[in-house]
Amino acid sequence: MNITLSCDQKTIEKAREFARRQDTSLNELLRRYMESVTRVENKESVLNEFSRNALEHGGRSTPDFSFDREEAHRR
Repeated sequence: MNITLSCDQKTIEKAREFARRQDTSLNELLRRYMESVTRVENKESVLNEFSRNALEHGGRSTPDFSFDREEAHRR
């Protein structure tokens, strides 16, 4: 997917120079940045869900949970 960004010329030139020093393109630099931002966001989401479950269930599984060894090994 293509996107359009607006930025002043001086900043773009500095960013392109930075990308060159990193031996990459500005496009790749921005792609990596966006991927890293979304990974952090996902980690925070997982951490928040874990924390909520730990607080709500006091370290115990929900009553309807049953451990299935075969299912665990398939993951």
